[in-house]
Amino acid sequence: MTSGSGGTDTSGSGDIVRTLHLLWDTGKRPSRGPKPGLTLDRIVEAAVRIADTEGLEAVSMRRVSTELGTGTMSLYRYVPGKGELLDLMLDRVQRPGDDLSAFGDDWRSALETLGRESLALYQRHPWLLKVNQSRPVLGPSAIDGMEKVISRIKPMGLRDPELVSVVIMIDSYVTGAARTQLYAKEAERRTGLTDAEFWAAQYPVLEKIMASGRFPVMASLSEDSFGPDFDHFEFGLQRILDGLEVFVEHRTRDTGSDQGADEGRRSQ
Repeated sequence: MTSGSGGTDTSGSGDIVRTLHLLWDTGKRPSRGPKPGLTLDRIVEAAVRIADTEGLEAVSMRRVSTELGTGTMSLYRYVPGKGELLDLMLDRVQRPGDDLSAFGDDWRSALETLGRESLALYQRHPWLLKVNQSRPVLGPSAIDGMEKVISRIKPMGLRDPELVSVVIMIDSYVTGAARTQLYAKEAERRTGLTDAEFWAAQYPVLEKIMASGRFPVMASLSEDSFGPDFDHFEFGLQRILDGLEVFVEHRTRDTGSDQGADEGRRSQ
């Protein structure tokens, strides 16, 4: 795939207009090719399958053509190149479900669902974390997803830029948590040490350091402070939502006060 700085793949790195035509099916379809049954959908699905099993770095036009049992040049009749293919892959895996009831009955439930489903998405497709999506090409899945989320959190009563910022806030938190999980798995795979084995190797030295009295606060922490049983993701998500709830309450109260003052002035 087309890479940005530091080997990070970047969305929107291909022909943006051509990509939009492919995403929204507004461009000219290729004439029937030499490989019966070859479609853009099959190409994108094959690319996603390769990325899921072998990593994003394994995805190339040649590798996808091999997966589909066709010549590489046949693929170029459907998609211009690797940059455009990446944007099609992103839109495919981020396609939202049709069941709006999954978002719950209020804005907090909707954001809880957004956070948990986003984490599950990154767990299913960890290669997403290696894509710079700061400038996404907006296909049907991206806009449909935003439509569903924004419609559920509108009752927060925030200004439109603030509503968008709320979605960005949740996504940024989830991305960080998902990346931490991914790095932990990669570390275990590369070193051959489980997380428990890694910390057990450090325990004899750390035990002496903690007993030295040099770090009294750290030494006073309970044994389960860094244990695997505490759900750090859920704890953090709920505290973000708690903060938003306070903000919404302040905004509602301030808006009510402003409206009361306006009505008072009009009655004079």
